[in-house]
Amino acid sequence: MSNTNNPAKPINLEGSAPLLSVFNMPASVRFYRDLLGFDLVQTDHKPERKDDFQWALLRLNGIELMLEPRGEKSCPKPITANAWLDRHDMSIYFGCKELDKVYTYLSSNGVDVQEPSTTSYGFKAIYVRDPDGFLLVFHWPESE
Repeated sequence: MSNTNNPAKPINLEGSAPLLSVFNMPASVRFYRDLLGFDLVQTDHKPERKDDFQWALLRLNGIELMLEPRGEKSCPKPITANAWLDRHDMSIYFGCKELDKVYTYLSSNGVDVQEPSTTSYGFKAIYVRDPDGFLLVFHWPESE
């Protein structure tokens, strides 16, 4: 469906915040907040549940992510990590100029990260899995 005959846009979007359902909320919060540097903006905070929220909004440089615990009854955790990774069909791409610096930082913090490489579309990229196996790609045009 095209709106090429109508120059006015019917919807004025101003951002996006993917919602990730995670098996271990505290581990995911620590990964995105403490390792990647996202700010914890809003939660259903209960003081007795440190980092174990029912919902969290994180933000870094205008990028927003939401986290929620994945219900074991509605979607049981796969038996093996490989079974879980094989099910993933979603990844998140972040624009990032300083890939060598990010690679050094992540690898020095024990994250399993591939060395920067050139993609088929002409970007330099590094690939990381978060605690739930979601693929995170940090990339930037190689020509810049």
